[in-house]
Order: sequence, then structure tokens, then C-alpha cells
Amino acid sequence: MRALTDPWTLGTVRVANRVLLAPLAGIGSWFVRLQAKRHGAGLVFSEMVSSHAVHHRNERTLRELLTVHPDEHPVAMQLFGADPDVMRSAAASVAQTGVDLIDLNMGCPVPKVCKTGAGAALLRDPDRAVAVARAAGEGSGLPVTVKLRPGQRPGDRDGVTLARRLVEEAGVAAVTFHPRHASQHHKGLPDYELAAGLVEELAPTPVIVSGGLRDAASARRAFELTGAAAIMLARGSLGNPWLFEELLGTRAAPPADEEVLDELDWVIDRAVEHLGPERAGRYLRKFYPWYVERLGGDRELQDALQRAEGVAEARALLRGTPLAQAA
Repeated sequence: MRALTDPWTLGTVRVANRVLLAPLAGIGSWFVRLQAKRHGAGLVFSEMVSSHAVHHRNERTLRELLTVHPDEHPVAMQLFGADPDVMRSAAASVAQTGVDLIDLNMGCPVPKVCKTGAGAALLRDPDRAVAVARAAGEGSGLPVTVKLRPGQRPGDRDGVTLARRLVEEAGVAAVTFHPRHASQHHKGLPDYELAAGLVEELAPTPVIVSGGLRDAASARRAFELTGAAAIMLARGSLGNPWLFEELLGTRAAPPADEEVLDELDWVIDRAVEHLGPERAGRYLRKFYPWYVERLGGDRELQDALQRAEGVAEARALLRGTPLAQAA
């Protein structure tokens, strides 16, 4: 019997368990990945990074998105792009950061990504997709994984066909499968039966399942129904890193309010370290609602945090203390 706590090997990388952190667009910075590792994630993936930005040495991309913390390994860096030569160059640069794997996004449905020919647009351009995946391996010398969806619209199976080609022709080490079509984004029920078929078809190449894993029960169900090598937590882990512990059997009870506040303090500290206090104050506005929801979802507190001038004021609001004491 497979268990989420079982170690496994992805390419040349040893992974301690089968509960992974997904690439979280606009969120999955080094400290979010490190947080997941602190709570037990076996492997963490970066947010989506433009191969063109890396290739052209965009200073902000290099400084903020390619940062890797020594304690977050094993870690995969996710790239997107549709030009094999650019991908080869970008993957070579990313490999120098010390990451363990390269992940390629071929499932993002966002128009600004697809209009460049990348993301889910590659589902309908399989020759280019295979060339991009092959180039990533050539440039990096690292195992390459690819995140896919079944197709653009319900009924499409372009992604399933592409998955076979990526394994057979590009030698990818694993496929992450989000069994919703691109047109569904994150809505609707994932087709775990389709995912199970892909798991069987690609064996022994590992398939990781993503999508719809909002709590421990749904995550365990997807793992059992699909027979996947691992599960990948995304939105379900936002403000809830304790979900990793729950799935791995190291936690039975939800965190107390003080534990939630301490965790958010840690997040605030890391955001300041990453971005500086001024930018961190704005950036954290997307984080506060996830944690306040775990504290009871106080609407007035939610609104006040969105108006907070900086992290010191946010801390004071969260702790119910005067601003001077929270600074």
C-alpha cells in the first residue's frame, strides 16, 4: 500500500514524502516554500518565472524570483515560455541557483501567458512543447518536470497525448496533472478518473496530481483515486501550512489562535527580509485574509489590515496592542 509518508525518487532527486507544494503564481517566493518545508512538504515548487525575463537578465526577476534558501531543498524552479533557445538559456541560468529540478508550465490558462504561445497554449502545439522541454533539460542538466491540463476545453485530450510525447521524446522525469481543462481555471470538479488513466499509461514515469485538494479529506481521496505518485497542494495550503502536517500524520488538531498569530509573525518577518518593510506592507495584504479566516474571519479586522500603513500597524491590529508596542 502506498502512503503519503513514503519516500520516493523523482529523476535523480530523493523526495522524503508525497505531499508537495505547488507553484503559486505571485505567491510562491522562497519564504512561502520554506514555510511549507518547515511544516513537512517533501518537495516545493517556485512560482512561475518567465524564461524570457531570465534569459534577458531582468534584474528584478533575478533578484527576487530566483532566490533559493538553503533550507528549502529539494526545490524545483518553474519556468514558462515557448522558445526552445530561450528556454535552454534560462534553464542554464536557473541551474546555477542550486535548484534540484526544472519544472515547466504548460497548463496556465491566463491570457497574457497564452498569447505568447506559452502555458496552456502549448497543449495545441505539441512539437514546440516537446522542443521546449528537451531544451530545458539540455540547458540545465537537471531533471525536468512538466505541469499540464487535459486540454483547452472539456472533451479535449491534447494534454494527455502531449504527456506521452513529453515522456517518450523529451525524457521528462515526471508530469504534474491538473485534471481540469484550461477553460475551467480552478472551477468545477477535477476529473480524477482521467488522471488515474494517465497514471497507468505513463508508468513507471511518476504522475503528480493537483487541483481540488483544499483539505486533508479531498487530498487523501485524490491520492487514492488516481494512484498518483504524489499530491500537490496549492490553494488549500494558503494560510494553512498545517495541512502538510495533517496529511503526514504529525498533527491531529487544528492550530490554536496563538499558533496562527506566531506563524503570521514569521511570514511578516520573512516578507520584510525579502522585500523591505515598505513593499512587504503592501505585498502582505494578500496574505492577511488567509490567516484571519483561521482566526474567525473578523470582517472589521480584515478591512483594517487592508488599510494598514505598514507591517508595524498590521502587527498591532493582529495582536490587539498599541502600535508602539507592536513596532
